[in-house]
Amino acid sequence: MEDIKTIEWVNGKVRILDQSQLPEELVLLEISDHHGIVNAIKNMNLRGAPVIGIAAAFGVVLSIWNAGESDRPGFLGKANKAIDELKATRPTAKNLFWALERMRNCLSGNLNKSIREIKSALLKEAEKILSDDIKTCKTIGKLGAELLPNRANILTHCNAGSLATGDYGTALGIIRAGVEAGKKIKVYADETRPLLQGARLTTFELLEDGIDVTLVCDNTAAFLMQQSMINMIIVGADRIVRNGDVANKIGTYGLAVLARHHNIPIIVAAPLSTFDFTLESGRDIPIEERAAEEVIRCGSKLVAPEDVKVYNPAFDITPHYLIHSIVTEKGIIKPPFFENIARLAKNKT
Repeated sequence: MEDIKTIEWVNGKVRILDQSQLPEELVLLEISDHHGIVNAIKNMNLRGAPVIGIAAAFGVVLSIWNAGESDRPGFLGKANKAIDELKATRPTAKNLFWALERMRNCLSGNLNKSIREIKSALLKEAEKILSDDIKTCKTIGKLGAELLPNRANILTHCNAGSLATGDYGTALGIIRAGVEAGKKIKVYADETRPLLQGARLTTFELLEDGIDVTLVCDNTAAFLMQQSMINMIIVGADRIVRNGDVANKIGTYGLAVLARHHNIPIIVAAPLSTFDFTLESGRDIPIEERAAEEVIRCGSKLVAPEDVKVYNPAFDITPHYLIHSIVTEKGIIKPPFFENIARLAKNKT
């Protein structure tokens, strides 16, 4: 994946790798206004909590990049409107709101400067969010790799790799760092219905990197555990709250229950930007419900009656007591999560 960038700023536009086309085609989209970023996030041309935040930050820059330099109220209005529209794209991933708050703070902190200087400051902040994410993921990978035995069969769910971040990945970052350290790692990737992020994206990434990966149907996970074919589960996260409850791709909770029954540790990998220190438990996390179309069709093929009722939550909540550890760029958090996350919140800067 070294030659493929998930997202970058190029000559006044944002270039993204269209994840909805993978693995069939490598398609790069060039987006020139914040409405394009809004649509890309909503339509999942890019997905993954960290990269959603990065894209939103660049979306703020796009909203004012071609604005004139004489209308200050209009300039500020465009930026603030874009922030509000980007916030409304997806409700669960905390990184989105974290990144937009950084952009709003950057805007308000540079109000005494010229419009040209404010544009430059906003672009610099968005690029820093991207570069910081790359460094953060590599740190998470290095720290998390210490948890891996010399030989590990690891189950993953969804995609928490370089496609979901600025580069390297969180859950897959740990796997990459383990392989780089010489550990013998075999990965089993859940397909991750309904949009098949594990099948389309995780396997694509790992094959590109030459990492041993086997694709399995979601409902194969329990059998793998029963047959002692898995000794660790590693996933990413979209939001983590104060007691350690984790929102992640739908199906993660089921894996955690199975893991507890089979005495297999489940490890969550996430940057501090995924933590929501304002919420006490997973009950308070907003869960996005997506369109029925994603379930009744697989690509263009109809796989269920068009008029059937569908419930399609994008995420579920894994309670803290099912989690072995949470790997962040500031260290590995272990139970008791409430106390240790409180300590992390206090020392996060």
